[in-house]
Amino acid sequence: MPRFAANLSLLYTEHAFLDRFAAAAHDGFRGVECLFPYAWEATALAARLHDHALEQVLLNAPPGDWDAGERGMACLPGRETEFRAGFARALDYALTLQCPRIHVLAGLVPEGADAAALQATYTGNLAWACEQAATAGKQVLIEPINTRDMPGYFLQRQAEAHAIVQAISAPNLKVQFDLYHCQMMEGDLATKIREYLPTGRVGHIQIAGVPGRHEPDVGELNYPYLFGLIDEVSAQCGWDGWIGCEYRPQRGAAPGATRDGLGWLRA
Repeated sequence: MPRFAANLSLLYTEHAFLDRFAAAAHDGFRGVECLFPYAWEATALAARLHDHALEQVLLNAPPGDWDAGERGMACLPGRETEFRAGFARALDYALTLQCPRIHVLAGLVPEGADAAALQATYTGNLAWACEQAATAGKQVLIEPINTRDMPGYFLQRQAEAHAIVQAISAPNLKVQFDLYHCQMMEGDLATKIREYLPTGRVGHIQIAGVPGRHEPDVGELNYPYLFGLIDEVSAQCGWDGWIGCEYRPQRGAAPGATRDGLGWLRA
């Protein structure tokens, strides 16, 4: 069975953030991920990881002004200095937390923007980030995101992401293969798992139920089958990554919301 990591930005919101580590460990998770850890001191987060024998498997680089609607800066011409400062901060956190993967959000396409300029900025920023991360032994991840949840996002499809990874040709640049986003945009998940896992370009997988982004046993996807397929393909190609549980419990922040919805994990 794959290794599952709890996304502490979406799960366990019935607890204060620093208390979510204990809750995840109590429920059997051995890995955690989060969106943006920067509101807390890295040393405080590292202490929680140590106290509960958890691994931080993924974090996101700063996205710009999230509250104002920004969803990354990597593709935006003129924001290179801000992008690099944010990635440097992410790298500092990754070092303190011993986190091997940093997800870089591409950003939203501005109205009337020149496509060639966006692409050049994106690949330039990614190449630079990979150089920085390589010195610390870290991976840089890019993730196609569906346009229903994030209209106008620069990177939307798996083939686009894999083509970018191949073009930049940095050994530590990988694709974050989110099955929820892929199903919303493209479908045919089993074929894509068989196609992409053996390439060595997939650094991380994430899951959620479709279409509501709730527990993976709620919705149209047959996750037990997909987990078995991931096991099968991994045994053939040696993929040994984590599966991040990036979903919203159906009951929101109600007491026990996350734990009461973990029947799929116990099974």
